[in-house]
Amino acid sequence: MLVRDRQDTLRLLSNVCTHRGNILATGPCQLSHLRCRYHGRQFQLDGKFLSMPEFKEVKDFPSPADDLKQLPLFQWGNWLFTSLSAQDPGAHIPANLLFGDMMNRMQWLPFRDFVFRPELSRDFTVRAHWALYCENYLEGFHIPFVHAGLNAVIDFGNYTTELFRYSNLQLGIAKDDEDCFDLPSSSPDYGKKVAAYYFFVFPNMMFNFYPWGLSVNIVKPVSLTETRVSFLTYVADPSKYDKGAGSGLGEVETEDEEVVEAVQKGVRSRLYRHGRYSVTREQGTHHFHRIMAERIG
Repeated sequence: MLVRDRQDTLRLLSNVCTHRGNILATGPCQLSHLRCRYHGRQFQLDGKFLSMPEFKEVKDFPSPADDLKQLPLFQWGNWLFTSLSAQDPGAHIPANLLFGDMMNRMQWLPFRDFVFRPELSRDFTVRAHWALYCENYLEGFHIPFVHAGLNAVIDFGNYTTELFRYSNLQLGIAKDDEDCFDLPSSSPDYGKKVAAYYFFVFPNMMFNFYPWGLSVNIVKPVSLTETRVSFLTYVADPSKYDKGAGSGLGEVETEDEEVVEAVQKGVRSRLYRHGRYSVTREQGTHHFHRIMAERIG
C-alpha cells in the first residue's frame, strides 16, 4: 500500500498485518495511523509498530519483526517503481542500472504531460511462456515477415539495437517525415527520423515511445504456458495518436501472439534443440539470454 504522511513523504508498505496476516487497507482512506480490524494492532504511517492490546505479557515484544516491511520506491516523472527483490540484497538490481540509460536518452520528453488513458489500455492473454514473449519483442528480425503494417512505415534497413547493462533500445526509423519525433538538438538522435523508441528493461518491462506518447507493456507470468501482458497507454499529443509506428498496436499484438504461441509448441518438440543467433538482428535476444543465465547461475 502507498502511504503519504503529514510531511508529504511517500512510502510503500506491506499491506499485511504482522500479527495474523490480515489485510490492513482495503481501499483509499485518510487516517492518522493504521489499525488492523482483526485484533486491533496499530502502526504508524511509516510502518513502525505502535500498539497492540493484550500483549503486555509477551516476552521481547515488540521487535523489528512487528513493523511493516517497507519496499523501495523509485520515481520517474509520474511513475513509481518498486521491486520485491529488494528484500534479497543478492538478487536486487539498483534502479539506476535498470532505468538510467532510458532516462538519459529520453530526458527531453515532457513526461508530466503524459496522461494515462484507461479506455485505451487493456490486458492480453498469451498461451506461451513469458520469456518467449520477451524474446519476440527483443528483435526486429521478424518485422518484415510478421508485421506487414509496421514494416510499411519502418525503415527496416536502418533498424538498430543498442545494449546497456540491464536494458536495451531498438530504434525504429520512419520511412517518411510525417510520423516521426520532432527531436531537440540536445537529443543524441537529433537529425534522425525516429518513428519509435522501443526500450526493454529487464526482466519484463517494455517502454514504447511514439510521437503521440507512450505504451508501457508489463509482462506477467501466469504459468509455464500462459502469460498476461498489460498495455498501459499514456497520451501526450492526441492529434498524433494511432499514426505511424504507434498505430494498430492491437493488430501488431495479435500478430505477435500468433507466432509466439506457435513457438511455445515448437520448442517442446523432441527434435528441436536451439538455433544460432543472427549477429546483426538478434543482439537483444542474446543479451536477454545472457542476463537470464547470469541471474540463474
